[in-house]
Amino acid sequence: MKFKIHFLLLAACILAASPLVRGAAPQQKDYLTALEADKIRDAETVNQRIRLFLSFADDRLKKFQYELEHPSTNRHGDMLNSLLNAYVGCVDDAADLIQLGIEKQENIRQGIDLMSSRTKEFLVVLEKLSTDGADLELYKDNLDDAIEGTRDAMNDAEKAKKKVAPPPVRRKN
Repeated sequence: MKFKIHFLLLAACILAASPLVRGAAPQQKDYLTALEADKIRDAETVNQRIRLFLSFADDRLKKFQYELEHPSTNRHGDMLNSLLNAYVGCVDDAADLIQLGIEKQENIRQGIDLMSSRTKEFLVVLEKLSTDGADLELYKDNLDDAIEGTRDAMNDAEKAKKKVAPPPVRRKN
């Protein structure tokens, strides 16, 4: 009798805990749309993922500039700040992929070169916004974070260029 009670109690505990033990599904980044998250998941190489994240960052920066030129009547500051946060998230994820590619010793030279060139372009736009952007007081803190994150990503890409060996040169005999 005691055995049955213990067994039923154990079975109830296991059933109650099963949702907690279930494997975690990949979490979608809150700044990516479902379509963008699918594109990232479907990308076969790290270089493709880096390219996608940088294109999403560029998209967020263009939307930010558009929003500055055409302010909405409600929640304008929230929109600007969320676009800057999404931009930084994309750039950070691209930088993280570079580090991951280096650790896995993958050929990510294209991604590193793209990160280096695109972050320089992004930095020019962000610094221009910090000097003469409209409604600067609404998003100044997030803009400073975006500039710092972009500089960090650019520096990481420059360091990664040195870590990743150049492709072998074929010599003709």
